[in-house]
Amino acid sequence: MLKARMDLRTMAIGIVLSLQTALGILGNFFLLFYYLILYFNKHTLKVIYRIFIHMFISNSLINISIGIPGAFEAFGWNLVFNDFGCKLLFYIQRLARSMSISTTCLLSVFWVITISPRNYCWKEFKIKTTKFVNLSICLSWILLMLVNMLFPVYTTTKRNLENVTQMSDSQFCYSVDHDKIVYLLYIAFCMFPEVLLSILLVCSSIFMIVILYVHKKRVQHTLHAHSSLRTSTENRAVQTILVLVCTFVVFCTLSSILLGYIALLDNPSRWLMNITAIISMCFPTLGPFVIGCDFTLFRFCFTWTRNIKIP
Repeated sequence: MLKARMDLRTMAIGIVLSLQTALGILGNFFLLFYYLILYFNKHTLKVIYRIFIHMFISNSLINISIGIPGAFEAFGWNLVFNDFGCKLLFYIQRLARSMSISTTCLLSVFWVITISPRNYCWKEFKIKTTKFVNLSICLSWILLMLVNMLFPVYTTTKRNLENVTQMSDSQFCYSVDHDKIVYLLYIAFCMFPEVLLSILLVCSSIFMIVILYVHKKRVQHTLHAHSSLRTSTENRAVQTILVLVCTFVVFCTLSSILLGYIALLDNPSRWLMNITAIISMCFPTLGPFVIGCDFTLFRFCFTWTRNIKIP
């Protein structure tokens, strides 16, 4: 009875991971190819679309590196990883997660700069947003690739082999080095930057809400139809970004807590690692659908870039 119950639960997890992986890869790849085709046709790309492209790339890496091994594992199709394979998988997961946080934070900050009034202190950034975003993305990739190399080098990996009531072996790859130096490196180069970026993300989201509220109060006295339409478009675009950011913050916080807990365990259970994988893939799976379902965001981007005036 216990074995049947465990098998049913494992199969349910495998189905969820498979659906997440399939939907996430399809959603991210569809929008990624859409923007690439747009770039090749027009030989230019809006700043926000460039951020989206790198967000979709990092989300796809998360879905591939976590979802595919997790789904195979849940269905009992054991993937045999040697030490190099485990380290490479661990490296891709860390890099993709860090880059996802960076691009989401950059998107939120960029949108604050976009909708902020011209009399704010960062009005000069509106003129140089393209250079600012391009430089930020390049530096993020370079720094994160270098920083995350520390962990495969200084961390040993092993396959988690456990046999529960005659079930097939679980062969997850995870870190098993509990050296204090590794912990300090993890806190300094991973946890601390992620916390800072998360704080910046929340602050920029709050600032967006404040700007939106102030702007709404101002236009309440304006009766022009065009102004009302543009305000409605701005509101919907900002709401889409806020939904995206809130989705990211919720699932990123949950996955960070679980990953931190797993790092403290010598032999994490299959159930815990499956749940962590599911939660870690929620934002990469839902993100492209949140963006793709509201094309008002795209229309507002075109309107803003067309109407912006450089003093």
